[in-house]
Amino acid sequence: MAIEKAEQMSEELFDQVSSAASLDQRDRAFMVELTRGVLRYRATLDWRLGLVADRRIAKLPILVQTALRLGAYQLLYLDRVPDSAAVNESVRLIKQQSRRLGRDWSGFVNAVLRALLRSPEPAWPDVAQDPVTSFSVRYSCPVWLVERWCRDWGVERAEVLCRATVEMPPLTLRVNRLRTSRGALLAELAAADVDAGPTSISEVGIQLARAISVADLPGYAAGHFYVEDEAGQLIPLLLDVQPGQRVLDACAAPGGKTTHVAALMDNRGTIVAVDRSAVRLDLVMQNCRRLGVNIVTPLVGDMRALIQEEAASGAGGSTGAARASVSLRAFDRILLDAPCSGLGVLRRHSDGKWHKTPEIIAHHRVAQMDLLAETSRLLRPGGVLVYSTCSIEPEETESIIDEFCQSHREFQRESAAPWLPPAGLPFVTPRGDLSTMANMNKMDAFFAARVRRSE
Repeated sequence: MAIEKAEQMSEELFDQVSSAASLDQRDRAFMVELTRGVLRYRATLDWRLGLVADRRIAKLPILVQTALRLGAYQLLYLDRVPDSAAVNESVRLIKQQSRRLGRDWSGFVNAVLRALLRSPEPAWPDVAQDPVTSFSVRYSCPVWLVERWCRDWGVERAEVLCRATVEMPPLTLRVNRLRTSRGALLAELAAADVDAGPTSISEVGIQLARAISVADLPGYAAGHFYVEDEAGQLIPLLLDVQPGQRVLDACAAPGGKTTHVAALMDNRGTIVAVDRSAVRLDLVMQNCRRLGVNIVTPLVGDMRALIQEEAASGAGGSTGAARASVSLRAFDRILLDAPCSGLGVLRRHSDGKWHKTPEIIAHHRVAQMDLLAETSRLLRPGGVLVYSTCSIEPEETESIIDEFCQSHREFQRESAAPWLPPAGLPFVTPRGDLSTMANMNKMDAFFAARVRRSE
C-alpha cells in the first residue's frame, strides 16, 4: 500500500516497513518476495482472479485487490507456502481492515481464493487472435505498453520484450580492477562455496548462480566488486578514457559507471560527478571510498543550471559556493547517462509497469534533448561524448542522436564497435550504436551512442 501511495518501490521503503514491524531478516526477505512478486505478475493475477470472481477485480477497493493478489501470488507462484496458509492469511488481513473498508470482505476473499484453488489452469488468450491481450495477460504488462511494442517492433519481438519484464534478473558483479582481477575474485567466491562464473560479454563481469546478500559476499568490504548488470558494464568502454584525462559524468548517481570509468583510467586524472540529489551523490562517494577510487570530485546541482552558471561566471558574473572550486570546461570525455522512461529495466523495477504512462516518454525526450545540447558544450574539440539510457524507445535513443547531430554539425556519430569486446559486436546497430534490446544473454535493455566533436 505504501508503494501504491508513493508510486515507487525502494529499498529504503522496505527498510522503513521492516523496522516499523520489527521484522527479522527472514521475514523481511519474505515480505520483499511477496511485494515484488505481486507487482511483477499483477495483471496475470488479476486475470486469473477475474475468471473465478463475480466482480471485476479493478472495481474492488484497493485493499481488497491487494489481499487477493497476495493470496493468489502465493497459490500460483510459491511452492513452499501451504495453500491453506495463503488463503487464511489473506482472509485474516482483510478482516482486520473491515472498519476501514466499512464492511467485512473476508467472506468474499475466502470464496474467490478457494475457487482459484479448485479451478484448473486456463489456456492463455490466443496470440493469433489478439496478441495485445495475450501478452498483457501472460507477461503481466500494461496494455498501452504491449500495444506500443507490437506497433514499433512487431509481434515476435514484442513478445520477447514482454517476457523479459517478468524474468528474474541475475545477480551480476563488475570486478574492480583497481583492487583485484576477475580470476582472483572467482577463486575467492569459489573458496566461499559461492556458485559463480564469468559473464559472456563483459570481460570484467561475474554472474552468480543464485541471489545472495551482497554484503555477505567475500570481497565486498574490500571493494573487490560493484553490483552492476552486464549491459551497464559495456557503456563506459565506449568513452575510451585514458589515464590523466578530464571526464564529466553528468548524471552520476549511484556511481556504477563513475567508478568503472575511474578503473579504466587507472585511478589517474579527474572525474567530475554531477547529480541533482545530494543524498544520491553521497552514495556515489561512498561507493568510491569502498572501491578505492580517489579521482572523483562531486558536484551537486542540475546540470543545465550549472552550465548556465558557468557561462555567467565566464562573462564576469558571480559563481555560487558549490561551483567555486570546480571548472565545467574543456572535458576530454563526457558521459551522459540521461534520465529516461526506464522501460528497458522493468524486470528490476516491477512497480514501474503500473506507475509509468505513455506520456513519460515524451516528457523525458524533451529533457534528454536539452541535456545533450547543453552538456555537449563542455566537450573540448576532438573529445568524445557517450549518451546512454536504460530505455529502448526510439524517441529516447536513436532519434535523439539523429536530431542532435543534424542540429550540431560539429559532432559526428561514431561506431561503438571498436570499443566493445568481440562478444559484444552483435549488439551494434546498423547505425553503429550499442543496443542490448531483446537480447538472449539475460542483460538489461540499454542503449548507448558515441559522438565526437570536430577538432
